[in-house]
Amino acid sequence: MDIVILAVVIALVAAVVVTSGLVISSRKKKQLPPTAPTTTPTITAPPAEPHVGDEAETPRDEPRRPIEEVDLPTAEEAVETPVAVEDPVVAEAPAPEIEIPEPTAGRLVRLRARLARSQNTLGKGLLTLLSREHLDEDTWEEIEETLLTADVGVAPTQELVERLRERVKVLGTRTPVELRALLREELIALLGTDFDRAVKTESGLDTPGVVMVVGVNGTGKTTTTGKLARVLVADGRSVVLGAADTFRAAAADQLQTWGERVGARTIRGPEGGDPASIAFDAVKEGIAEGADVVLIDTAGRLHTKTGLMDELGKVKRVVEKHGPLDEILLVLDATTGQNGLVQARVFAEVVDITGIVLTKLDGTAKGGIVVAVQRELGVPVKLVGLGEGPDDLAPFDPEAFVDALIGDPA
Repeated sequence: MDIVILAVVIALVAAVVVTSGLVISSRKKKQLPPTAPTTTPTITAPPAEPHVGDEAETPRDEPRRPIEEVDLPTAEEAVETPVAVEDPVVAEAPAPEIEIPEPTAGRLVRLRARLARSQNTLGKGLLTLLSREHLDEDTWEEIEETLLTADVGVAPTQELVERLRERVKVLGTRTPVELRALLREELIALLGTDFDRAVKTESGLDTPGVVMVVGVNGTGKTTTTGKLARVLVADGRSVVLGAADTFRAAAADQLQTWGERVGARTIRGPEGGDPASIAFDAVKEGIAEGADVVLIDTAGRLHTKTGLMDELGKVKRVVEKHGPLDEILLVLDATTGQNGLVQARVFAEVVDITGIVLTKLDGTAKGGIVVAVQRELGVPVKLVGLGEGPDDLAPFDPEAFVDALIGDPA
């Protein structure tokens, strides 16, 4: 009996245990869903990007990003920004005002005072020496030295001194007025009055006159070309400029600026382009437009570089396919004195120089270079530059030049 009761008790206890396990298991299963969200934030995955307009959360222990990294413009703002910036750029700049150059007639006379201030050594120095009471050999040597210092040249100096000695000896009395008249006559004769000093800008054909400007760097060649355009415009001529100096930085820009001031169009090409091609196109455009004159500014590299001088000859040959060149002007810096003659000789061997432009004749220039370079090349000085102003290029007049050298009689 006792054994039966013990078996029943054991069975009841086992049933209770099984039932309790089922209840606990079911309760645990019912509690699993709420615990799932609590474990999700602990996952170390990158946070989702915030929506546009939402502020990104920054952990407390991390430094905040600079404001320029957070407040980026939206896609719409990025598209609209260039429109606001372009408004002032798109607006057209006002066209450059066309200047009216000074008339060329009498320019050298108007610039006489400026020229006279820089030439006292040659003109007034000679008058002072000739005014001495006794003209002995020492005085004549001083006169000769004055002429040589002014870069007149050896042969012209000897000729002038010999004529002066003869005329002073015959003259007898030497008043200031007489001495000035004597010196004036001899200097004008030395400069030459039989040269045709007009710049040839008219073609014998039904095409524009073509002028090529040559010279080494630093002589003022491009500036002279621009000033010459002003001279021609002042005389009522229409001008096309050819920027064939493609080897000097900003040379084409410089020439174009000169042209825009007087309404002359500039034909140009890329930097380092073929100068001959640009010169050819400039003449072609001048013919198409019916222009009166085409001015071609050429490269001014060192005259000692044979290959570059050959290229200058090529420019000349290519331009002449349209017709003969009417004028080839050599630009020389008057302050270089006898060194300018070396340049003149080399250029004359490459192209047929027809005229000379002496720049920087004011300042410390030595006026005798006018005589020397004419004797060297056998071509006349046609234009002189007497300053930095746009209208300081003047046709050369021997009489006005000498009058500026020796001044008025005392």
